[in-house]
Amino acid sequence: MTTATPFTYPEVGATARTPLPAGYHHLRVTTRLGRGRAVFRAAAEAVLDWRMHRAMTGVRIPAGTPPVAPGVRVRPAIGFGPLRLSGECAVVRVVREETTAGFAYGTLPGHPECGEEAFVVAIDEDGRVALTVLAFSRPARWFTRAAGPLVRIVQRAYGRECGRALRRLCAGAGG
Repeated sequence: MTTATPFTYPEVGATARTPLPAGYHHLRVTTRLGRGRAVFRAAAEAVLDWRMHRAMTGVRIPAGTPPVAPGVRVRPAIGFGPLRLSGECAVVRVVREETTAGFAYGTLPGHPECGEEAFVVAIDEDGRVALTVLAFSRPARWFTRAAGPLVRIVQRAYGRECGRALRRLCAGAGG
């Protein structure tokens, strides 16, 4: 990724470490997906090729968006009709390891929020597979500031829907 990417926050990559940066709302939603390597592989692929996002109700990832890779830009849209919000993000990190896979993207100018969100699938030593959605964010536009706590409620619901969509996508993989 080039350093010229105009992220709207200075802590780029901070979802890879703890604690998350101060001065933001923090989100952590973990969903169990099943058990076994087949579930892990299916979940990892669905996260890294945007299928998880595309399987979610009310979420749109533009056709032609390249698979997840550092620097890839994406404009997810959330909502329906005139209540659809979108904002451009860029992938800041990708993980493809034996027991974890996923990515994080950060907000770019014009996004309704300012911050970073990670989607990471992990398999533990007992074969349990889970998705964790981890984020730090704060309002960046007048309407997200005006919405106040409603934004955090929507973000938590989004994290839960990520898990439900991924669980459906992995259902045939076993476990």
